[in-house]
Amino acid sequence: MAGEIPDLVALERTGTGKGAARQARRDGMVPGIVFGGDKDPLAINIPFNELLKKLKAGRFKSTLFNMQVEGHDDVRVICRDVQRDVVKDLPVHVDFMRLRRTTKINLFIAVEVTGEENCPGLRKGGVMTLVRPEVELMVTAGDIPDHVTIDLSGLQIGDTITISDVTLPEGVKPTIDRDFVIANISAPSGLRSSSDDEEPEAEVEEAAEE
Repeated sequence: MAGEIPDLVALERTGTGKGAARQARRDGMVPGIVFGGDKDPLAINIPFNELLKKLKAGRFKSTLFNMQVEGHDDVRVICRDVQRDVVKDLPVHVDFMRLRRTTKINLFIAVEVTGEENCPGLRKGGVMTLVRPEVELMVTAGDIPDHVTIDLSGLQIGDTITISDVTLPEGVKPTIDRDFVIANISAPSGLRSSSDDEEPEAEVEEAAEE
């Protein structure tokens, strides 16, 4: 059930304090700390360019990583804080928390679409809009789904699929309380524009009759 968790390679940082942190930055590294999980905190360095690339990819703080540090067992971590330079807005320190397999965390999970061939709305020319390609769910660190599935079978033009229509894995629940829309089947753009053009004419006719 668990999806592929991206690796995050780090180096153990020798020495602590501001001096070691400054040296790490001069060496093209971002100093950090890994804490929690009933183990001692571990001082680390992460290559600046690699960290910046992952930050620019988005949702860094809601992504589970498999941290690899030479001489230590791989561990699942999630970012808890990224400190940035106040002028350049570049990362200068990062904190990670170790996760037990039973830890509950919020992650964005991809949405997979099925049933297109059995969707009357699409056969009539309707268009499927995936409003949320990912949904934020509360999951267990040791059993993360790689996707959730929505089924378009039987849907007509104008129908929507909300989170309550999705069968979620056991123990998984949405982070948002309301029943939000994930996808919808809308009329073809040509049909929509035609309908829009007709409505003003009807209004003009009614006004003339008055």
